[in-house]
Amino acid sequence: MPQHTSTRQPSRTAAGARGEEAEPGAPAPAPAEGAEATAAVPEQREPDQAARETAQPTAVVAESEEPEATRPEAAEAEVPEAETPTTRATTQPTSAEPESAEPESEAAQAKSAEPESEAAQAESAESEPREPQAAEAEVTKAEVPEAETPAARATTQPTAAQAKSAEPESEAAQAESAEPEPREPQAAEAEVTKAEVTEAEAAGPGAHGSGVGPVPEPGLASEPGPAPAVAPAPEVDPAAAPAEPARRSVRWPWKVWSAWAGRWRERHPAGARALSVTVTVLAAVLVVAALVMPNSVVHLGPAKFLRIPGEAVVGAAVMLALPRRPRVVLAAVSGVALGAMTLLNALDMGFNQYLGRSFNLVLDWSLLTDAESYLEDSLGRTTTLAAVAGVIALVLLLFVVLALSTVRLSNVLARHTGTATRGTLIAGVVWITCSSLGLQVSGVPLASERTATALKVQARRVSDTLRDEAEFRKVARVDAFGNTPGSQLVPDLRGKDMIFTFIESYGRSAIEDPIMAPGVDRTLDVRTKALAAAGFHAKSGWLTSATYGGSSWLGHSTTMSGLWISNQQRYRTVMASDHMSLTEAFERTGAFDTVGVMPGVQKGWPEQKWYGLGKVYNAFQLGYKGPKFSWSTMPDQYALQQYQERVHSKRPAGGKSRMSLLILTSSHQPWAPIPKMVGWDRLGDGSVFKGIEAAGNDPADVIADTTKSREEYGKSVQYSVTALTEWLERYGTEDTVLVFLGDHQPIARVSGNHASRDVPVSIVAKDPRVLDKVADWHWTDGLRPAHDAPVWKMSSFRDRFLTAYGSTPHPRKG
Repeated sequence: MPQHTSTRQPSRTAAGARGEEAEPGAPAPAPAEGAEATAAVPEQREPDQAARETAQPTAVVAESEEPEATRPEAAEAEVPEAETPTTRATTQPTSAEPESAEPESEAAQAKSAEPESEAAQAESAESEPREPQAAEAEVTKAEVPEAETPAARATTQPTAAQAKSAEPESEAAQAESAEPEPREPQAAEAEVTKAEVTEAEAAGPGAHGSGVGPVPEPGLASEPGPAPAVAPAPEVDPAAAPAEPARRSVRWPWKVWSAWAGRWRERHPAGARALSVTVTVLAAVLVVAALVMPNSVVHLGPAKFLRIPGEAVVGAAVMLALPRRPRVVLAAVSGVALGAMTLLNALDMGFNQYLGRSFNLVLDWSLLTDAESYLEDSLGRTTTLAAVAGVIALVLLLFVVLALSTVRLSNVLARHTGTATRGTLIAGVVWITCSSLGLQVSGVPLASERTATALKVQARRVSDTLRDEAEFRKVARVDAFGNTPGSQLVPDLRGKDMIFTFIESYGRSAIEDPIMAPGVDRTLDVRTKALAAAGFHAKSGWLTSATYGGSSWLGHSTTMSGLWISNQQRYRTVMASDHMSLTEAFERTGAFDTVGVMPGVQKGWPEQKWYGLGKVYNAFQLGYKGPKFSWSTMPDQYALQQYQERVHSKRPAGGKSRMSLLILTSSHQPWAPIPKMVGWDRLGDGSVFKGIEAAGNDPADVIADTTKSREEYGKSVQYSVTALTEWLERYGTEDTVLVFLGDHQPIARVSGNHASRDVPVSIVAKDPRVLDKVADWHWTDGLRPAHDAPVWKMSSFRDRFLTAYGSTPHPRKG
């Protein structure tokens, strides 16, 4: 049987073996102990070889007890040596009581270790976590055979009496001495080093460059069993390479949280159950709310959330049929998909509220950047960044919470399969019954398939958008006046000072809404009389805009192109085409100089080419030094005065007439603060508006109050109409012809959820022949169109206008 190299002994016994002070009353070592030990060594074994074999246990005991001096309660660790056929003949530990020794042969020493059973050896050899000091001691022990000197070999030979003193130790004592103790990784490394060094010594001559090595004991050298091949370990100097500090395992936050939660559940089982039920109920409520959520603010109401979602019934049935891993994966993916549908519903709400239409998954992502710019101009950069960060955080939280909720609900279904199966069947029967009978609560069907319907709508919208692109490209190539020579375009307006002007958000609601109409109607009537006094007359009607609440450029391009440009994709298609715009028609004649004044343009504007404008003045080219009014870069009155000074007051070269395109911005939301009219001679560089802007309303206050938003919107329209008509009254000539109109209605929160898309349009001129050309349009006299005045699609204006003023159609077909 293999033997252990040491037995567990009290530290004071080991101290006695080192020659330290013995316990009081203990007998002193006999002087003949060295001689007896020498006599006990067999003749066939050389003294140096036997000394090296017997010195290792004593050194181990001596070294391993040094750290125990500071820890009296710790027992000396038992170190099993690597067992090979050549290392079974190991030395026996020394004893501190020589008087009990009896002469025994080396065979008796080997026999004294036989009572140790294989079970005890296995138990004592179990990996034991040890302190770093233990690891250092083992490394030192492993190095002892190489560091021995002849003097040391002479003083460390064991006696036969020491071997006998180990006999009384029973298997129970050995097993008890091998109780597991915490051991650091360094200790394991030290054991491997010790075993490798011992095996290398036992391999025979030449193991360490010497001719001396341990010789197997008689009777053991012939035992079968090959020695394991172990590479020689590098020599370790304990003093030069101290043991590394213990490595600490990384504790991830979620593991810490999981452990804490587990302990909390054990201490508070009732609270844990209540919390679990509460979280499950909240998860179910959140999932059901997301499934039945409408996509319009108008349709929000308690009845909408008291429905049975058919998608939940189908989802529960599928989850019950799946094994664990596919079920969890499907639940997580379903939660993310439900989060995406919820986000689209929220975007639909916003777009319906502001633009009067649903969100287009293909085209409208670019509008989010415009929305950010609008917020920055209205509320400031800091507020905008905080709002954007908050929205992003909410979106991410929505996806995570819905995914976790669906996974939790699927786990609950799996844990209660029987109950969940019965509940799913009952819910399915109830849903089918309600759907078949058309049962409703407050006019809302109980059986809901809102998410499935929304998914189909979004898929159809994407398909229609992709198909519309190809179809509209064909439509844009067709132009009734595409091949008309310049000499046949607008001949009845030759020599006129032609001006087209768009007033931002000037819609039917401004004239007919009971909150806004009184002030706007009064302004229109007053300005009609003022213009009549100056010799100008007007006719007005209605156009139905291609956009609503925003995207003004769609209204501009629809009016000028004669095409229905209702989305960004169509806008890009037209801008890249050679379809003639109304303003380009004047440029094609060769008789008009073309100019644009765009105070709202703050970056490159490649559309200038399509509009046929020879010169464009943007926001940075009008010399304005005053404050911005939220989104509006400058007051309309200032922009008109700059137009007068830079363009209108100067005659075009070559005896040409002029066609101008102006886009005013002061009535752009959020309608706070609003400029006020000042003397035209006081405008200067715009610094006069600093006090007006400082005394105006805070945009945040107006945005948050619907009634105030309507009131301020009405005031902004009054300002823009007044500025434009005063400019005309002040600077208009006999040849001036002004066409002004709105680009779209204001947002739904101001115009109303069911408001039309109509905008007013007026033609003003001193020359009566100009208005006579449109007499058959049956428009209303003055600046305020009657409620029942003709309503045309905005896309029809170009062709009607060109025809009314003498243009001859020469169609171009794709």
